[in-house]
Amino acid sequence: MENSEGKPTNTWFNSSETARKVITCRAAVVYGPGEPFVVEQVRVDPPQKMEVRIKILFTSICHTDLSAWQGENEAQRAYPRILGHEASGIVESVGEGVRDMKEGDHVVPIFNGECGDCIYCKREKTNMCERSGVNPFKTVMVSDGKSRFSTLKDGKPIFHFLNTSTFSEYTVLESACVVKVDPAAPLKKMTLLSCGVSTGVGAAWNTADVKAGSSVAVFGLGAVGLAVAEGARSRGASKIIGVDVNPNKFIKGRAMGITDTINPRDQEKPVHEIIREMAGGGVDYSFECAGNLDVIREAFLSSHEGWGLTVVLGIHPTPRMLPLHPMELFAGRSIIASVFGGFKGKTQLPHFAQQCMKGVVNLDEFITRELPFEKINDAFQLLVDGRSLRCLLHL
Repeated sequence: MENSEGKPTNTWFNSSETARKVITCRAAVVYGPGEPFVVEQVRVDPPQKMEVRIKILFTSICHTDLSAWQGENEAQRAYPRILGHEASGIVESVGEGVRDMKEGDHVVPIFNGECGDCIYCKREKTNMCERSGVNPFKTVMVSDGKSRFSTLKDGKPIFHFLNTSTFSEYTVLESACVVKVDPAAPLKKMTLLSCGVSTGVGAAWNTADVKAGSSVAVFGLGAVGLAVAEGARSRGASKIIGVDVNPNKFIKGRAMGITDTINPRDQEKPVHEIIREMAGGGVDYSFECAGNLDVIREAFLSSHEGWGLTVVLGIHPTPRMLPLHPMELFAGRSIIASVFGGFKGKTQLPHFAQQCMKGVVNLDEFITRELPFEKINDAFQLLVDGRSLRCLLHL
């Protein structure tokens, strides 16, 4: 189905046999918060107007999937559901009105779409999308308010997740959430561009616009945090400080641009004080990638007075508010959040993929495990245990 470089041979793929028909395939369905995934046969309907059905070849797991699986935010719970949002695959069929891709195209799904027509898509300063932007509460398709997934036994609907639902051999997405990539690009590596790598590298490149010779602090050295480090390294940052409570992540971090490391559990004073000492009063750019409000405060105070910028990337399910006093902003520090690294998916991700293929960003270091799809519960446990950066599942 694919060669050793993760490039599909396409000799097995014949969409004429499945187009406009309901497909029965394997999917990992979750029926309740924290319950084991059930790999079972489901029904996947054909794509409707401005929708695309794709054959997933590779999918991986990030902390957003973990948070949704655990049901950390009760308001976002919906079951049964097919999770997953980081993947790559091939277009199986397209619905009415889709003009920018066709059967057989190599694609990556994106959770933060780009319709190209709304007020947000037409502005250069944002990558939000009114119609297909990221929405964790969304569980059905926009066109008719229905799901394209259903149980094989009784035909009951299975809910969608983050515009993508990639824990399935076939999935249906709005065309705004599907990005065509160069067929020469290894899809195995392109999987990483669906979320983690694009989010982290883009935060350094687009949101912060890290400059050569600058100083950076990264709080949380998961895939997103290390992608930030990789992005800062490629921009020529001279000092990249990695902060994490798991010292096992420091080895991988140093291979991906981290120059200095701090384990908060080994320190007798606040981390921001240590960083200020290391970076001459504070870093130019600070990135919070841990999803912890206390860490946001440390990241903010680690940035330099007068010009320091803090970028928030972590997901925060807690109802607590931002732990900053308004007067602290008058010291010249600023804080902003970044979604999908500021990339406009449809228009900018293909160029980013080309840059990755040229080696500007090293994708190889991110894939630390590979498992067959039916081992998805094992893959989640690896992430829970902190023993995997990105575990790639082969479908």
